[in-house]
Amino acid sequence: MFKIQTLDRISAVGLDNFPRDEYEIASEIVKPDAILVRSHDMLSMEIDPNIKAVARAGAGVNNIPVKDLAQKGVVVFNTPGANANAVKELVILGLLMASRPVIAANQWVNSLAGKGAEIATLAEKGKKNFIGQEVKGKTLGVIGLGAIGAQVANTAVELGMNVIGYDPFLSVDAAWSLNHQVKHAETLDTLLAKADYLTFHVPETPDTKGFVNANTIKNMKNSVKLINIARGGLVNNEDVLAAIRAGKISCMVTDFAAEELIACNKVICLPHLGASTPEAEDNCAVMAVKELRDFLERGIIKNSVNFPKTTTDNPIPCGGTRLCISHKNEPGLVAQFTTILGEANLNIEGMVNQNRCEVAYNIIDVAGKVTEQTLENLAAIKDVTKVRPIYN
Repeated sequence: MFKIQTLDRISAVGLDNFPRDEYEIASEIVKPDAILVRSHDMLSMEIDPNIKAVARAGAGVNNIPVKDLAQKGVVVFNTPGANANAVKELVILGLLMASRPVIAANQWVNSLAGKGAEIATLAEKGKKNFIGQEVKGKTLGVIGLGAIGAQVANTAVELGMNVIGYDPFLSVDAAWSLNHQVKHAETLDTLLAKADYLTFHVPETPDTKGFVNANTIKNMKNSVKLINIARGGLVNNEDVLAAIRAGKISCMVTDFAAEELIACNKVICLPHLGASTPEAEDNCAVMAVKELRDFLERGIIKNSVNFPKTTTDNPIPCGGTRLCISHKNEPGLVAQFTTILGEANLNIEGMVNQNRCEVAYNIIDVAGKVTEQTLENLAAIKDVTKVRPIYN
């Protein structure tokens, strides 16, 4: 029986994918095997030694101590692409709101309450104050062409926009998903100089924090419009406001409200609505549950942010054991594993070894049941962080 602790309200559509005769799920649970989380802050949370994995029902993992958990052999999963459509739709809405002043127009029309029969005439006269522009024929720069950025780029093409993308780490899968009309900029400055609109789809890291600043803004096209539905920390708000006052930036739509932004009438702030749809929450929960089940039941790792992707199509040997061993990426450890297993008269039927920077992970299938003593011997090896058996 696996025990799963939920730290937030997780979609029932996702939780229903746990077989209830094999899994116990609760927000308060003793010695959980894994944690399901959305926005709960885990950074100062004490992690039970029994925890083997954490799955974030969403893409961002800023609320999870990813590196610390890697050192403890705890795999952290996220759900890239599961909420991509919801975020994409909000980006397109932001694109349109930056082009047509519909919010201000609506507020003005509402101010006509009580004018009765005069409203139609007043509205007709007042509409000249809310003229916008069409997005068709304009150039959109998409920075980051992952699951969300690619969908935004493709939809913008369908709206008749010229789309330029920039992503120095563009994956083969992402490249295949892009409309052939999306042009790929060789350099960031090339994109910045041509875009009438800019939208950002990169994670917030030490390298990207404050990415939109005075230095990058000076390379942008005059009167550019910014849409940031990715991460608030990507933007230096003070530099953007200075550029708005100077006329360099004509508008910004952001999903990350701040006191200084709310005060500016050329900034449209939203309350972090990016993935706030029931469909996105369901999709993220379903994916997170699948990731946990694959890992807990088969030792397979997909979509981890701190461990290497490690898969195998081989079943666990009948009557045998699958050993899931995480360790520091140091030479000589695999040889020690095989020596200990050989001394225990256990025949290795299959092995997968993968690494990611300082972290390595092994799936070792052996014939026969591995004893507690052998597990202790493996766990006692220097630089091994966790040893977990899965018995068949």
